[in-house]
Amino acid sequence: MSARPASGGGRWVTVPPERLHPWIDGFAGRHGPFSPSGDDRVVRLLADDGALAELHVPFPPMSPPGPPHVTRLVAHASAERRVGVFLVRLGGYAAGVFHGSALVASKVGSRLVQGRTAAGGWSQQRYARRRRKQAAEAFDDAVSTAVRVLSPHLAELDAVVLGGDRRAVGALRHDRRLAPLLALETEPFLVVPDPKLAVLKDTPATFRAVRVRVVDPP
Repeated sequence: MSARPASGGGRWVTVPPERLHPWIDGFAGRHGPFSPSGDDRVVRLLADDGALAELHVPFPPMSPPGPPHVTRLVAHASAERRVGVFLVRLGGYAAGVFHGSALVASKVGSRLVQGRTAAGGWSQQRYARRRRKQAAEAFDDAVSTAVRVLSPHLAELDAVVLGGDRRAVGALRHDRRLAPLLALETEPFLVVPDPKLAVLKDTPATFRAVRVRVVDPP
């Protein structure tokens, strides 16, 4: 589990689905009995001492929502899903299909994209054109890889999770080849370093987790 400050107050805690029920029991142990409420996207636990836990439903919406909120959320979060993951950074990409936390298909690749130059004049313009061409070719390779790896599993996928660098992903969203995959896109966006195979294999720890905003009692 990990924690970081939350804008608007409190802190974000990331809880693996296997630890969700023990975490909720621990919340009750620290703050006393709680009253649950919520909908298909957020379950709220308001404790007797004023502490609040907002548990954001992974792979929303939760169906059916409503009481018993905790039982439904734990069952929803623990369900094994087939999830496609597509990670892109300038010059690097990875695509994979997970069943639960097991990687069942994948392809990782890279392509040279030169860095920026401080040179001026015509030399800089030629360099910029070459760099744009390299970036376009790298993104084309990334999209081709995602389609090749993920599309054969499209009918079985419960969701597609994107990640890498937001600007890089934004640059290829217009590609029509990705439309069937983007129709299954769900949060969270995975901000990751260079998408090597080890990075891809680690992504279930994030996309399967339940994000909880905890606000301590006043």
